[in-house]
Amino acid sequence: MAIDPLDLFILIVIIAGFAAYFSKGKLWAKDGEDVSAYGSGSRDLVETLNETGKKALVLFGSQTGTAEDYAHKFAKEFQSRFGVPTMCADLADYDYDNFDKIASEVSGFKMVFFFTATYGEGDPTDNALDFFDYLDNDCEDLSGLKFACFGLGNSTYEFYNATGKRTSKTLKSKNAKQIGELGLGDDGMATMDEDYLAWKDSMFAVLKNTLKLDEKELEYEPSMEVSENDTLTKESPEVALGEPDSRYVNINNDGTKAEFFDHTHPFLAPVVFSKELCPKRHCIHVELDLSNSNIKYLTGDHLAIWPSNPDSKVTKFVEALGLEDKKDHVIDIKSLDPTVRCEIPTPTTYAAVIRYYLEISGPVSRQFVKSVVQFSPDEETKQRVETISNDKSLFQKEITDKGFNVADALLSLSNGAKWNTLPFAFIIESIAHIQPLHATVMVEANDVPNTTRMTTGVCSNLIFDLEVKQNHVTDVKPYENYDLDGPRGKFSKFKLPVHVRRSTFKLPSNSNTPVIMVGPGTGVAPFRGFIRERVKQAENGDKGGKMILFYGCRRSTDDYLYKDEWPEYAKTLGGDLKIVTAFSRETAKKVYVQHKMLEHSKEIFDLLEKGAFFYVCGDASRMARDVQKALTSIIAKENNISAEDAADIVKDLKVENRYQEDVW
Repeated sequence: MAIDPLDLFILIVIIAGFAAYFSKGKLWAKDGEDVSAYGSGSRDLVETLNETGKKALVLFGSQTGTAEDYAHKFAKEFQSRFGVPTMCADLADYDYDNFDKIASEVSGFKMVFFFTATYGEGDPTDNALDFFDYLDNDCEDLSGLKFACFGLGNSTYEFYNATGKRTSKTLKSKNAKQIGELGLGDDGMATMDEDYLAWKDSMFAVLKNTLKLDEKELEYEPSMEVSENDTLTKESPEVALGEPDSRYVNINNDGTKAEFFDHTHPFLAPVVFSKELCPKRHCIHVELDLSNSNIKYLTGDHLAIWPSNPDSKVTKFVEALGLEDKKDHVIDIKSLDPTVRCEIPTPTTYAAVIRYYLEISGPVSRQFVKSVVQFSPDEETKQRVETISNDKSLFQKEITDKGFNVADALLSLSNGAKWNTLPFAFIIESIAHIQPLHATVMVEANDVPNTTRMTTGVCSNLIFDLEVKQNHVTDVKPYENYDLDGPRGKFSKFKLPVHVRRSTFKLPSNSNTPVIMVGPGTGVAPFRGFIRERVKQAENGDKGGKMILFYGCRRSTDDYLYKDEWPEYAKTLGGDLKIVTAFSRETAKKVYVQHKMLEHSKEIFDLLEKGAFFYVCGDASRMARDVQKALTSIIAKENNISAEDAADIVKDLKVENRYQEDVW
């Protein structure tokens, strides 16, 4: 049951950098656009391919936008390099009733390429669910269809690249022919881009021979046109200046009176209070007013905050492209391909696109640097770009190790020369679009009407800037400044564009069910919500099940979040709440939450025997794995069974949804 948003308390821990490299994705679509399909709006793949004259198809299953980004780049390069008209599409945009007829009913059709990301516990992304339902239940035979697949995953998770592997295995079982090797990109090892480049290069070599393709010199072929509009100025009411969507551009409709807010239309939530909880780690408590939003959500859902780029990054990017004198010029963006949708509101300005729509703050990829060779401002720069982009080790040394973003890299490669020959259409097509930043949500009844609260940890620069300016903080080290007023002042008086994304990370429906929670650092976010929810139930006379929280941080005096609150909760819940702490820097030998779990082995096992749910929130690369190993060890020891049998029990807990993770 959803909780009334007028009476909520939210603890949000921002779980990724504001400009996280792999938070690539598509922007919101403009109002009036058919977001279910391209071109004619048909959901019939065969019909669309024939109408548009496409001879190859790239389909993507993407949750955060990374798979989509790679799919679009691959489609463009494949078409440009081999002259094969190629369509790139979201798996959710089409029906698959006649998918088995593509090879026979589309004249000259070559093959299908899949870019599939793995989400959650080895699951397909939301937009790929219908396609896999078709494969599993309706598809009988795909003889004659050629395909290739690149999977995107994270090796720190147990079900690494499960969806990519499933795509390959299932298609082959339906008699489709796989061309080349299955590609596996690993975000966990931070090698996604290099994994993709290696797969792409080998794939192109195989395709030349298998499909008898003629390779031509690679040249940029724009799929959209950017033209300057001299009839409008940035003050013109129809010009988008970075508004979240076109409903906020309309001066007669400020966008805040909508009945429904979601990922296509966020709510502008006023920040009514903010304070820094942990200065050394920039953990900030923020209170939001959602009273006019009608947003419904539960503990464990994700709140998405819509970001922008900081002033310094915008200025440098404008400088790199030589746009200083015309950054505020109005531009029109038009798609030149009926299967490519322009998702940036237009007309707009150069500056608005750079600040609000493009991911310019994250690390630059070797693939991007390779692609700008043809636009080098001079011959010396061209040779330098070719040398560095073709040498993986040199690129690591000269670009990656220096933490360069796109503008840094361009100016370094050209020794400060402007890249004014770089088409802005190329920039829009080649640089990932900013994606909303997701945070874990904690909600429960609040004694302050009409407000919600959040705490940001691993703090984004945006929230830090907001807290400093809202509280008029002066004794602060230099930091990134943002345009907090937003386009046309829409975000003035400290507002943040937000929407909610549903999550399965929830308390058991039965309040008597015991829960074991492991949340070091800012991973405590949802568990504070879980505990406060049980506290509220107890105050209403509903005695809940036992709760154990394993919480870890560096020092009890430095970063022990909400230190003063835990005893109060324990007082209300009595023996039904136990807080176990691990302070890793206070002993000669570092002690982490997994070590504390082993010390409470029997208690954990007994609760599992009573049906307890087990939750983990926090770091995926090491902590989550170590916690799972500790739990496996506990089950093996207390049940007197082998580690292998204990591991099977842990897997069963996950299948039963009694072992849940919210890790990053």
